[in-house]
Amino acid sequence: MDTFWDQLPVVLNSLNIGFLQTLKLFAVTLLGAIPLGLLISFGTRSRFAPLRGALKILIWIVRGTPLMIQLLIIYYFPGLVLHNPVWGGDEIGRFIASSVAFIINYACYFSEIFRGGIESIPVGQEEAGLVLGMSKRQIFFKVKMLQMVKRILPPMSNEILTLVKDTSLARIIALQEVIWAGQAFMKGSQGISGAIWPLFFSALYYLVFNGILTVVLGKAEKKLGYFR
Repeated sequence: MDTFWDQLPVVLNSLNIGFLQTLKLFAVTLLGAIPLGLLISFGTRSRFAPLRGALKILIWIVRGTPLMIQLLIIYYFPGLVLHNPVWGGDEIGRFIASSVAFIINYACYFSEIFRGGIESIPVGQEEAGLVLGMSKRQIFFKVKMLQMVKRILPPMSNEILTLVKDTSLARIIALQEVIWAGQAFMKGSQGISGAIWPLFFSALYYLVFNGILTVVLGKAEKKLGYFR
């Protein structure tokens, strides 16, 4: 029987591959959800009532239902209901489906943070900008944006840290992220079975990554302290 030290390199290699998938899902979600969330926040403040209403209903549905259910619906609905398995059955398809679900989910949460940040800026600043001949676009990007970033950074930081842990939900559609890799050694993987200790190593990956993000986001918040 292999000892712990014999099994360790095998487990770490598998966890590293799984964590790389976790990092990819995390990065893709942020890259897609931040700009989409900003667009949705603009839409919820639009004067066009049908658009505003539709987006508010979307946000209500997404925020009111578990992300796990959203993942299952987005992945299985096209094949089971529409008979068009657009995602396919391979790892790439599962990753794309997971990315779509995560981007939509987090964009809706981010949009409410953005909306709150935009509305927290005094109206007088926009009025002063208009008097000075600035366009609304210039006022937003040159006057409001940096102030808004300062105000939304703490709640955004919380959501980003939550996203790191939420990536583990993608295993529900068999995406081979880091917890999926760790759990596989309980069931039997690469000649190892009945081993629970790889799951503790999986937790360390999350602890270290979240620790790094906490430090980075904390420094970013301090740098924006001049808006106080």
